[in-house]
Amino acid sequence: MGTRKIRQGLLAVVMAGGVLLTGCSSGAGQNTDRAVDGSGKERRGTAPMPAPPAPDGRREGSQQDGKERDFAPPADYLSTFALDVDTASYGFARRTLAEGRLPDPATVRPEEFVNSFRQDYPRPEGDGFSVNVDGARTDEDGWSLMRVGLATRADGSDGERPPAALTFVIDVSGSMAEPGRLDLVKESLGIMTDKLRDDDSIALVTFSDSAETVLPMTRLGDHRGTVHSAIDAMEPTQSTNLEAGIRTGYDTAVSSRRDGSTNRVVLLSDALANTGETSADGILERISDARREHGITLFGVGVGSDYGDALMERLADKGDGHTTYVSDSEEARKVFCEQLPANIELRARDAKAQVAFDPQTVKQFRLIGYENREVADDDFRDDSVDGGEVGPGHTVTALYAVRMRPGASGHVATAGVRWLDPDSRDPHEESNEIESGDLDGGLWDAGRGLRTAAVAAYFADALRQGTYAQSEPGDPAVRPGTGTTGNAPDPMSTSTTSSGSTGWQPLPGAPSLADLARSAEELSSGDDTSLRDLATAVRQADRLTGGYGDGGGGGEDEGEIRTG
Repeated sequence: MGTRKIRQGLLAVVMAGGVLLTGCSSGAGQNTDRAVDGSGKERRGTAPMPAPPAPDGRREGSQQDGKERDFAPPADYLSTFALDVDTASYGFARRTLAEGRLPDPATVRPEEFVNSFRQDYPRPEGDGFSVNVDGARTDEDGWSLMRVGLATRADGSDGERPPAALTFVIDVSGSMAEPGRLDLVKESLGIMTDKLRDDDSIALVTFSDSAETVLPMTRLGDHRGTVHSAIDAMEPTQSTNLEAGIRTGYDTAVSSRRDGSTNRVVLLSDALANTGETSADGILERISDARREHGITLFGVGVGSDYGDALMERLADKGDGHTTYVSDSEEARKVFCEQLPANIELRARDAKAQVAFDPQTVKQFRLIGYENREVADDDFRDDSVDGGEVGPGHTVTALYAVRMRPGASGHVATAGVRWLDPDSRDPHEESNEIESGDLDGGLWDAGRGLRTAAVAAYFADALRQGTYAQSEPGDPAVRPGTGTTGNAPDPMSTSTTSSGSTGWQPLPGAPSLADLARSAEELSSGDDTSLRDLATAVRQADRLTGGYGDGGGGGEDEGEIRTG
């Protein structure tokens, strides 16, 4: 999204989850804790946003209690990014670990780990977002984790959404012949065909060295058999011309666009493009006009043990859409019963978040993840700058590591979100605040949702560090993607403070991987398999890396700690 520029301004963070399609079983577990204020009362996103800058450059605002506050944080105390509801990074990491390999640190995006687990934030009564902020102390002195959560109102039922017109763009290249690729795609499409409504429509485009429309836009109704026959006939062929597939897919979607319906392109591929234009920018350049003019967004579903993660993420970001990853039938059912239906309709376009920290109480802070979604602080209210798309019933979570000044109390941060109405394109804003008292409790004694987010974030941070210590004699670590072993890590990430110093720094208060696995097991309950799967993945990583060392929060510089 561009390099973050720190300027004066004010605002907030955001997040998103999943909504069930009627008749499908639940996927990731629901967490029951809610963001509250220091009095224990549930806090909703009702704090007014700061007014636009006055002609002399000052910014005026007010607190919830009506008292005037002139609060404009200095440089390095703002954090701005576009919303992201992708989850592909976590799914791909789980598959890689299950195969006995560490994921490439470059494919590990902490926000996608965190947002793979739904949160039970309060919902707004009408359209728009609720903004929820809470947190707790970590085990490292002076450091806390602050959670910012955003939620949209869910639809009352599947029947209330507009009809969907979905163009599926399916990779049938030779690389898709591997088990768990085209076979899983065909199974997933079959699930989707059976679960969509009679007034929904489907088109199928396949691509290898070239692309063709194998099924024009077809209303399901009495034609499900026709759709199933077209799906069953797909077989892997030659090379991967992703450009031809997406261009033909968008051409089909535009020509078959139906008024009153929600029109989407769904890409199912391992994203290993090797023919034609192979860069995300080049591919999307060909369909950008149609995307902007008709509002047709892209939903990317990744498959395969060798997976073009970077290309798929870029395509989805450029295509105003989302990505996820599936490796088995259970995950396919979750995606096609929950995530795809949740992304059919939109609640907000070009949503951005901004958090303003108070330098009187906060010494340092670090946004965990979202590096690819950074937005210049001055562009928060520039509605021509691309943001994220959010559907009904979504929640999104962002975590910050926050270091308080010794003995400081009072206002910690103001978090806000800005978005455009998907129909009128009118801008809207919502915000909320957090006080130091909201961070008093211990992290591992906090509510289930905050602890779940913390485990996911610490896990992602451990994988990003590329630690290759031996867990025990005779159990060497396996380097990502190589099958070779070693126990001397290269620095996989650096942190940059406001003074420009750099150095590798894990998250403050980081537990060992073994402790994270135990925490995930304690959180899992009932029929919720998502946290048991998380515990399994953490234990697999622990065996491969030997755990990871003590957390670190940074040096004595002030302001934002950046990773790069």
